Amino acid sequence: MGTSQGQAEKAERFLGLHRRGEPLLMPNAWDLGSAAILASLGFQALATTSSGHAATLGRLDGLVSREEALAHAAALSGATDLPVSADLENAFAEEPDGVAETIRRAQETGLAGCSVEDYAGPDKDAIYERGLARERVVAAAEIAHSGPVRMVLTARAENHIHGHDDLGDTIARLQSYQEAGADVLFAPGVSSAHDIRRLVESVDRPVSVLALRGVPSVQELAALGVARVSVGGAFAFAALAGLRDAAEELRARGTYGYLERSAAGVRAARAAFRGPDPA
Repeated sequence: MGTSQGQAEKAERFLGLHRRGEPLLMPNAWDLGSAAILASLGFQALATTSSGHAATLGRLDGLVSREEALAHAAALSGATDLPVSADLENAFAEEPDGVAETIRRAQETGLAGCSVEDYAGPDKDAIYERGLARERVVAAAEIAHSGPVRMVLTARAENHIHGHDDLGDTIARLQSYQEAGADVLFAPGVSSAHDIRRLVESVDRPVSVLALRGVPSVQELAALGVARVSVGGAFAFAALAGLRDAAEELRARGTYGYLERSAAGVRAARAAFRGPDPA
């Protein structure tokens, strides 16, 4: 996990990478190998992905425990010199005290940052009431910004990826989370240039955007004032699609065209991994 001094330096560096109009490209790693390859490609920071991590366990998003998520975050943050921010879903708690406990434990993993969202999870399939959602961010910020490491807290408004396409409510929530102490604001699912511009102009904190189909290019997002771009679980599921395609080729056609892609993967591993070459 490294020293608290090293963790504090990563957290400070991570916050400094959030510059309006110069988006930090922050891909989401799902295991140690993907983290190493992404780091080798020159990215400046990494994030975990709740859905990608769940997939490594053969589960769907929302079905990983707090202990599993924190152990995963510790493993990734300890394996790279880059700042790592963890997707902690709803902090595995409903009440502010439980949120605070999750963030306190996250501080012990070596993370530079983490996120807390206002979606109650698949069991309830609801967005928290705005007042409670704000109090949850207050509790998270108080812990994230205390002690020797000032973790970068991202507050997420989940309306748009859960069927609540109410931009006014999303903006009001992010403004509330800004006042509650969040360092970065994130509304995954907001996708049009018009809506992203409105969101960016409505707050004073760096805004992160999730790369989805229909979202403007990175260059266009920069012009809109976006400060960070992440991919969520997309890279993880692209890798799973590659696995499926290779397996289907072998099963259905009995051919080995996948070996060309496999060779490219071996080269990437050799460039990124430590120790002897993979077999």
